[in-house]
Amino acid sequence: MKGKIVLVTGANGGLGRSVTQAMLDAGATVVGTSRKIEAAEFNSKAFTALPGDLSSSAGAQAVVDFVVSRFGRLDILAHTVGGFAGGLSVPETDDTTFQSMMDMNLNCTFYLLRAAIPAMRKTSGGRIIAIGSRAAVDPGVGVGAYSASKAAMVSLIRTVALENKDVGLTANVILPGTMDTPANRKALPTADVSKWVQPANVAGLITWLAGEAGKDVNGAVLPIYGGDG
Repeated sequence: MKGKIVLVTGANGGLGRSVTQAMLDAGATVVGTSRKIEAAEFNSKAFTALPGDLSSSAGAQAVVDFVVSRFGRLDILAHTVGGFAGGLSVPETDDTTFQSMMDMNLNCTFYLLRAAIPAMRKTSGGRIIAIGSRAAVDPGVGVGAYSASKAAMVSLIRTVALENKDVGLTANVILPGTMDTPANRKALPTADVSKWVQPANVAGLITWLAGEAGKDVNGAVLPIYGGDG
């Protein structure tokens, strides 16, 4: 990964932190963006902290413009940003909850892809890896808005894969089961965490897809379900 310029969204989140560190360990130059993030959060001269907001087209464009202006290009996009809301049936789901799921899981992905793809098409062998959810293909009770937003995101990523294969730019999506993050442990204190997916394992898969070995994988929807697989 030496010489590669990587943008990690949600870089200091439950998964994003592992992804950022894995990319740094692999020798990449990493720009980590989140609404609040500081350079001191990662002990590496190859890391640049970029506070940013992907909830608008202008915000996403500003993030990509910074990377390209600072480093001249963007080779790899690892998109880990997302949100979850559940517990209500479809008739019980209010407009605000439904729209918030679409905003966090679909719209910000769209804005980011629209900003990043033109720059990444200029890079030989660019990689886009996004984090979806098992719920995108295996929905459950009470998560209709979340499942729908993640399913739409999967469709968007697969479309990007088809539209950009002519220049060797790949796009893939990973579908984790429940991940072992501090937020999930707090939300589900009685769960059997031994079955949960370790963020480091997801980060390892992202790093593999971003590297030379993953160049022939495009448009894939990759499950990583842990002990509940």
